Amino acid sequence: MRSFTYERARTPAEAAAAAQRIQGARFIAGGTNLIDLMKLEVETPAHLVDVNGLDLDRIEATEAGGLRIGALVRNTDLAADERVRRDYAVLARALLAGASGQIRNQATTAGNLLQRTRCPYFYDPNQPCNKRVPGSGCSALEGVSRQLAVVGASEHCIATHPSDMAVAMRVLDAEVGTVNPQGTRRVIPIASLYRAPGDTPHLDHQLQPGELITDVTLPAPTGGRHFYRKVRDRASYAFALVSVAAVVQPDGTGRVAVGGVAPQPWRLPAADAALPQGATATARALFDGARPTHDNAFKLTLAERTLAGVLAEARS
Repeated sequence: MRSFTYERARTPAEAAAAAQRIQGARFIAGGTNLIDLMKLEVETPAHLVDVNGLDLDRIEATEAGGLRIGALVRNTDLAADERVRRDYAVLARALLAGASGQIRNQATTAGNLLQRTRCPYFYDPNQPCNKRVPGSGCSALEGVSRQLAVVGASEHCIATHPSDMAVAMRVLDAEVGTVNPQGTRRVIPIASLYRAPGDTPHLDHQLQPGELITDVTLPAPTGGRHFYRKVRDRASYAFALVSVAAVVQPDGTGRVAVGGVAPQPWRLPAADAALPQGATATARALFDGARPTHDNAFKLTLAERTLAGVLAEARS
């Protein structure tokens, strides 16, 4: 691990200003992803801004009937919150499907949204990777791609987003609140938070330099039955090959988002509209234009079958 400087921020605006002022600075809270990347020298921040002391660790009701989740709320606490379990069960289930109990105790809401891909070529500094070193090439295109994207990728990068929580947040239409170095707040729909890789896959999201996530807001509950089904190579502590987050109403309408298949949580209006027609129609809408590799083409069938299982349970 390379040397770096460190400071503790006292306010969100102060943290944002510090991150903008010092080139190569990064925020750190739980550190469950960043520290691993620093050990491998995939990430080499010159300066760390510790945000753990900020007052961003509460879950509060909003005037609109939803919930505002502080950026520093730990995954364990969020999954255990009575309001989340009752009204946003898809989120609680997604959180409990992620990582291990020890990591959930440390990982934060904002950090979960911003964790970086687990593509093995991104984690190996000896392999070309456009996400790690822009313009160096994508080793996954001709390499082992079983875990990687089948839709929404580009000829420059086929990495997937690893978060379970983000898939549930996407199906719930969450909004991400931020503050910039000038102290100005803005709100970003989670549908707009992540960038498509295009020819700049090193840019994961729409945040500006120094911009700090302060909270995530969930709208008022929509009712319906909530599902999060994750298919992986082993029963725990593994990233999704395919995951399905769905909220299904009694009349069969609803929302669906898929994880493990794209560079971001994958949800399309056409798929939501097709949900009453069943798993095949919904999967066809979700994966229109998919470009799987030889290694991961099975994900298309796996996603449809996983969705079919969710819809069968919703009808039971």
